[in-house]
Amino acid sequence: MKKILSFLLMAVLTYVPFSQTVASSHREAPLISTDPLADNTDVYAFKSPTDAEKIVLIANYIPFEDPNGGPNWYTFGENIRYEIHVKNNASTPGDDITYRFTFKITNEDPTTFFNIRLGKQNQKTTYTCERSIDGGRTFQTIVMNGSVPPANIGPRSIENGTVGLGAASYNALATKSIMTASTGERVFCGPVDDPFFVDLGGAFDVGGFRKPGRDAVAKFNCHTIAIEVPVATLQKDRKTVAMAANILDPDFVVGVWASSSRRQISTLFKGGDRGSDGEWIQVSRLGMPLTNEAVIPIGMKDKWNAMTPYGGNDLQFAKYFTNPELALYMDDSQFGAAVPGLAPLRIQSKSLGAFDFRNGKPGLSGLRNTTAVTGTALADAAFGAVLLPDATSPRAVDLLPIFYTGVPNLKPYQLATGKNGNPLAAGKPFIHNFLPTLGDMLRLNMAVPATPRNDPNFSSLGLVQAAVLGLTNPTYANPNLQFIPNMDGFPNGRRLEDDVTTIELQAVGGVVLAAIGLWYDDYTPGTSPSPVTAQLGNVLGFNAGVTKNDTTLKAAFPFVQDPWRGFLGNQYVGPQSFVPAPTQPLAATVVAYNCATGEVTFGRTGGDANRAVEYRAVGVVNGAYGASTTRTIETGVRADPNTKNITIMVRYVGDPMSEASTTFDFRARCASGRLANEGSESLSMRLMGNPVTTDEVMVEVLGAAGEPLKLQVVTAGGVSISQQSIGQAGEKEHRTVRIGSTPGVYLLQATTPTSSQTIRVIRQ
Repeated sequence: MKKILSFLLMAVLTYVPFSQTVASSHREAPLISTDPLADNTDVYAFKSPTDAEKIVLIANYIPFEDPNGGPNWYTFGENIRYEIHVKNNASTPGDDITYRFTFKITNEDPTTFFNIRLGKQNQKTTYTCERSIDGGRTFQTIVMNGSVPPANIGPRSIENGTVGLGAASYNALATKSIMTASTGERVFCGPVDDPFFVDLGGAFDVGGFRKPGRDAVAKFNCHTIAIEVPVATLQKDRKTVAMAANILDPDFVVGVWASSSRRQISTLFKGGDRGSDGEWIQVSRLGMPLTNEAVIPIGMKDKWNAMTPYGGNDLQFAKYFTNPELALYMDDSQFGAAVPGLAPLRIQSKSLGAFDFRNGKPGLSGLRNTTAVTGTALADAAFGAVLLPDATSPRAVDLLPIFYTGVPNLKPYQLATGKNGNPLAAGKPFIHNFLPTLGDMLRLNMAVPATPRNDPNFSSLGLVQAAVLGLTNPTYANPNLQFIPNMDGFPNGRRLEDDVTTIELQAVGGVVLAAIGLWYDDYTPGTSPSPVTAQLGNVLGFNAGVTKNDTTLKAAFPFVQDPWRGFLGNQYVGPQSFVPAPTQPLAATVVAYNCATGEVTFGRTGGDANRAVEYRAVGVVNGAYGASTTRTIETGVRADPNTKNITIMVRYVGDPMSEASTTFDFRARCASGRLANEGSESLSMRLMGNPVTTDEVMVEVLGAAGEPLKLQVVTAGGVSISQQSIGQAGEKEHRTVRIGSTPGVYLLQATTPTSSQTIRVIRQ
């Protein structure tokens, strides 16, 4: 089998390196842009953060739903097949599991133009869910007459008991619509906040990424199909996670994609009737975000949408994946200067002094058929013919596996930790989602644990952040297989929080190469003190301008948030906005501390001012979650000379997903000479890259723990450019500060009540 697979890969993928993707699939092809009810927008597949034995599959449809889009509100379409496809065995020809949804719309009171009136609902939508586990030959109905909640029209329609439905809340309607299938899955279908986030205006203005960006999807809704599935249902041998050999067990990899199909013939009749007939034709599909929107040319987009990712279908599009176009704008010898928004991303041209990964360059191809690659995935006995196809496809080695086969836990696809400077040596394992179907789909290793959403290391940078921790954090910087936070993040599946736009741009910029030890050009082996160089810092500090969704996520299935309310609309930003987007993240702070009694008063900053919060703290009396803002530090904690910090958590009431934590140094608050008395390091700053070529720079601040911290940028002439205040600094603060757009010298000043420091920032 391995020889057959290797031959097939060699034959068909030689010309298929990765292509760039920069946004979600909203209106990605000419035909589907005129048929929004059938248009896939996003696909997610992730380990449930509340149940280690469950996987959550989400397929979203209908882009850019205006919340106040009445009188005919958005809903799933009739005469459409919506399907979520699961692949768990590379040796079978098509789907291994298929979930099929069809919807029916009924008007309960056709005498009114209102959608909801007097307890009756028009456009009332129900669905049937069928499941196939034999490649689509037969289907079993597992949900009959499933309920779809109505649009979130407004308070009279939803909550009013006289003229409306009399629901306790919209969330109560949504929760009631969660169905349990006869085969054990839980299913939700209905309108939700569109969880994607991206600056479409900047991205598609010829790569004009900007900071801050404008979230083009903010306050728009979409329709979701969400399924919570036991791992044993999806695993090819029906194994549970508890039966996995380890957290990277190769038998637990699945591929996921979604589609929609319509009847081949549509007929319009007099009187407003419409008929559908003929065979079912696929009109939209989506796996990875998002090949069709940003890669496939206009003339081929509709054809791509009509194909499945099986049987070599995707290979006809291989020529559009030869070298990623975005890489040309990350290369100063090409068009790098034309796209300043991508200036922090510069692909390796002389990694380790020898390897050039720019478009059309040889990359690692010179190592093919040499003893250097023996025993690695790059050997011809493995996949060398695919990963090192020729001297002009350098990115086949790092980006191709992510998007077409998944990444194996083989040399060199392990972290540089433990490699002792040799990128081809064995390193720290951190990914295995290898499923070589040669098609476009999300791939997820279900054995990898979920990262708790309140873990201080949880990050929207997904697997990129896991790599950073595995390279730099003492807890994980060892060569052993162990769980690293965010190993369950994109591109190992896709969580709702994952910033896929930033991750993919960083990947095109060579961050995966760096992770496995092919460092950036400003690292010189034997000379540079660390491979964590300024250029690597630039790449890791880059973001695509919009880095998170415009509202919260739910703490339990289906995790996507309730839809924005039509009564308010998507432009309303007043005090009654429905779950408005905060300008700063929710955080806990200390308003007052009594050094004599240990009484501490909590406060909050950022977040949604209209939502109540609750606090808990470690090391205080009555430390459990509650609304009380005043607690007392335990006597034993205060008496211990080796203890100086307590941890304070804040969250919206009853919403664990919103939890944020901060550390309070109570000794620093009371000491008159903190630096001298405690021997702490003095205030210091370190820039992640200097000079800089963008309007922002990341700074690391040490020595301000427990104190208020102010960061201010001024010109050399003393004109203020920007400033930000941190109520209480942590042991190590990483902050992004805005500098001027004009080249020159700027002064960055950090100030606490006890110290200050100023450094120069050179803007090129």
